[in-house]
Amino acid sequence: MAKFKYTARSQEGELQTGFVESATRDLATNILIGHNLFVLTLEEADRQPWYTGFISWANRVRPTDLMVFTRQFATLLESKVPLSDTIQSLYRQTTNPILKEAIYEIAADVNAGLSVSQALERQPHIFDNFYVSIVRSAEITGTLHEVMGFLADYVDRQVMWRTRIRNALIYPSILIVLFFVVAAIMLFTVFPQIEPIFQETKITLPFITRLFLNAGHIFFAWWWAFLFGFVLVVLLIVDYAQSEEGKTFVNDVFIQIPVVGNLFKKMYVAQFAESLRVLMKGAIPITQALEVAGHGIQNLIYRDVISEIAEGVKQGELLSAKLAEHEKYFPPLVNQMVAIGESTGRLEEILGRISSFYGREVNNLIDNLLELIQPALIAFIGIFVGLLFASILIPIYDLAKAF
Repeated sequence: MAKFKYTARSQEGELQTGFVESATRDLATNILIGHNLFVLTLEEADRQPWYTGFISWANRVRPTDLMVFTRQFATLLESKVPLSDTIQSLYRQTTNPILKEAIYEIAADVNAGLSVSQALERQPHIFDNFYVSIVRSAEITGTLHEVMGFLADYVDRQVMWRTRIRNALIYPSILIVLFFVVAAIMLFTVFPQIEPIFQETKITLPFITRLFLNAGHIFFAWWWAFLFGFVLVVLLIVDYAQSEEGKTFVNDVFIQIPVVGNLFKKMYVAQFAESLRVLMKGAIPITQALEVAGHGIQNLIYRDVISEIAEGVKQGELLSAKLAEHEKYFPPLVNQMVAIGESTGRLEEILGRISSFYGREVNNLIDNLLELIQPALIAFIGIFVGLLFASILIPIYDLAKAF
């Protein structure tokens, strides 16, 4: 927790100065606003140690934290626990400091007369527009306990997919790091020690040996240039990736990669179908539901496509017809099933089936990628490690024959 010094005015215009403790500056601002104060200045009272930023990052509200919060919220509501007691129970059970403070503020807002959706809306760093819209629709229809259960399932599924994809990349990453460690040891420790022996015997070195020796010499002579260039490239890539154009380019690359792109496309389709189904179940108009469902997807390309589809639906076009115009992002099966749902009046049910079907496809693709990536990567790295050892063993073998 950090201490912030503030200057603010009350609703009567009275100037107030004081201190407020909070995990972040944004949360401190929310606390002051919750007390009907107009914040003029807000600054840290004490200089924070260098590791404060790391602690804040470690204590951030992870998708897993949000999933647990939503699941507990749904369970307590289904058990007929009063809303105020539910929020108090969530506050006691939550361990993440940022989420805990947010729940405290939500409880204060609800006790002050705000609805749950309004209280959540005042915590935009934790609850996005999709989450708030779902809760607001549930309040209107009086099915908060039921819709929170659907929302918990939705968040749970997103966390599961992210976790599986991240875990699928851990093993290949470890192998790649080990390969570079072995290559560095060979180039900077082994080769410099055996090079004088080869020079004294004056034997003809194989091409692969000369290649690795020259690479080691060049790196030793220009290591500072390589390091500077690497840092510069990383900074430029990070800066570009944070821009709107860079985010769009990165998102487009992700869905264009032959195998991985197919995985992400199916994941986005499943997310879109499930989001739209839950929103429509909450009695939100389809045009508004499309906009909210689009914002629930992280990929900017899909957001723009769904926004265009929503605009067409506003003008009276069928959802299936607009989906058919974007077969690059939504497979023909999707618009065909949506067309059946529109004609039979069972669109919510059809969207649920689409979500389940593509959810299974995503799980199968992840399993297949795990089975393919690991042996392929082992074989690829094995070839390079074999070349490294061959570049040493072949000259030693030639040297032994010469004597």
